[in-house]
Amino acid sequence: MQPKTGNETPEERPAGTARPTDQGAADPSVRPRLGVMRPDGGVFEDASNFEERFVPSYSAISQIVEALRVLGLKVVLTSGTFDMLHEGHSRYLEAARKFGDFLIVGVDSDEKVRRRKGPGRPAVPEAERLRMVTHQRGVGLVTLKNADDPRWALIDAVRPDVLVATKETYRPEETAELESKYCGRVEILERMATISTSARLRLLVLKQVRQLLADAEAGDEGEDE
Repeated sequence: MQPKTGNETPEERPAGTARPTDQGAADPSVRPRLGVMRPDGGVFEDASNFEERFVPSYSAISQIVEALRVLGLKVVLTSGTFDMLHEGHSRYLEAARKFGDFLIVGVDSDEKVRRRKGPGRPAVPEAERLRMVTHQRGVGLVTLKNADDPRWALIDAVRPDVLVATKETYRPEETAELESKYCGRVEILERMATISTSARLRLLVLKQVRQLLADAEAGDEGEDE
């Protein structure tokens, strides 16, 4: 078998292996992060350590994943909006983490969310959502998924041993393609929230409207007196 050159197509690279960095060059931004990847500190601590856990560069993430595999760790990847973080999000991330040793989370950018859910979303800006996710127990690294990223760009960068998603995320044929070309396996989790963020926002708006109507009615009665 010929050695891999780093120029393979996604079909030629084995699942569960990180994507080579662009042009084979090491990303200098990853060096300080690798320096804190020790079992007793850095990204393995319980503290959020946002400056260490937030990695915007996908090429840097690829290098970090390679280092994690040298340590013998199984890498898990999941993604989402994580708007108005609630119990369901926390339970989902905790369940995802149990499929491996190190959890990487992709957080949808504000523009990506707006394109999918409308101009009123997200309720919480991306910078805050990224920080809130790093505060969740078991999250190793977070990164931002931009609206114009190529399809499955983060998955290609990570090449996770386990990709965790909800059942609405991928069609069966997409799951088959992911497992054959991009990851070890796909694990499907049920949504764990008792109420969705969208429903919660609708209830808040409805409550505000009712309060405004009540205030207006009370004002009219006061004028009649």
